[in-house]
Amino acid sequence: MVEEHGASEQLGGSVEFCTMGMFILDDIDFDGTRPNVKNVLGGAASFAVVGARLVAGQAHSQAVSWIVDVGSDFPPEVLSVIKLWSTSCVIREDPSRLTTRAWNGYGANEKRDFKYLTPKLRLEPEMLSESQVFSKTFHMVCSSSRCISIVQTVLRRREELRRTGKAPPFEHATRRPIFVWEPVPDLCTPEEQERFLAANRVVDVVSPNELELGMMFGQPGWSEEANYGKDIVRKILESGIGPDGNGHLVIRAGKDGSYSYSRTQRIWLPAYHQPSPSGASAVVDPTGAGNSFLGALTQGMTSAGREPANLVESVLADSTAWQQAVKTDARYNHVLTALIFATVAASFVVEQIGVPRMSTDSDGRELWNETEFTERVRLYTQRLYRTLEESPQKHFQIN
Repeated sequence: MVEEHGASEQLGGSVEFCTMGMFILDDIDFDGTRPNVKNVLGGAASFAVVGARLVAGQAHSQAVSWIVDVGSDFPPEVLSVIKLWSTSCVIREDPSRLTTRAWNGYGANEKRDFKYLTPKLRLEPEMLSESQVFSKTFHMVCSSSRCISIVQTVLRRREELRRTGKAPPFEHATRRPIFVWEPVPDLCTPEEQERFLAANRVVDVVSPNELELGMMFGQPGWSEEANYGKDIVRKILESGIGPDGNGHLVIRAGKDGSYSYSRTQRIWLPAYHQPSPSGASAVVDPTGAGNSFLGALTQGMTSAGREPANLVESVLADSTAWQQAVKTDARYNHVLTALIFATVAASFVVEQIGVPRMSTDSDGRELWNETEFTERVRLYTQRLYRTLEESPQKHFQIN
């Protein structure tokens, strides 16, 4: 946890994850289905950081970096929660303004309406400390044009710092970082389509949800079964994702899990929480689940060789379908394992209103909602192994 002054010096370690998302205090309106709530720790930044932090674990918590703008009305209890996570969080205090607040309204079929209640303070890439600029990965929630601008500015700043000998002594400082982009829902329109396709070419992962993707192409939603759904995916992949055209389109589909497409393969992973035979579900509130999914995916792409990744590898070591899929995607930053982490991270976020509760057990192990992240990864991966053996084609298709 650092204050703004001296941030670049204090963030001296290697940063693995940096979000350009905003911190927001949320008011949530459930349309009469349950009591409304106020002052909830939220915004894309908070939820993305929770996802990244779950994957990073205690040992690498300081590699997760973000900026929180604190206004005169900032609740002290929210600050206590943020401090508990032990991330590299740059706190910027400004008593002359209010903290960014927003209203979230939920209707039928997880439809979400969103509006700001106070003026927002957008994060610009010029605001990042030198350590943050050299993060291994970046998570963005923004318009197409802003996405392109952020990527260009980050790469330019890195190049300038390298030229003046100010780059950190880490191997990754000489390589291009991973960019993961979440398009903003209100600009998922047919008019924005060409700019969307252009922005895809500068990022490594683009991830709208199924409603947003449909709207971008003039449809009420996206469905893999529909011909128009297949056409949308084909058009995006042919246009290209990433500088080499081999990036990933990850479609978040809520209770139906996620679909990931690249030029080499198609992947479907079910959601962690499945309804019980009685129809009961552990899902309380989906707010922020998509952000956490992508925070975990982003951090997961740079977490090879650590406990969660090793666990996935050991459980799926005998799965021919998994090994084939890994081989097909080998040069692309461990995205398969990262998708598992993303699915599990989202499961923690939907179980309550706001962020999951973090605690430590008597053995010093870190718990979220009374469960270890790695334990859920193990349970989910074992379940995946069984369904992979039964119907590998349902999960993976090599193009």
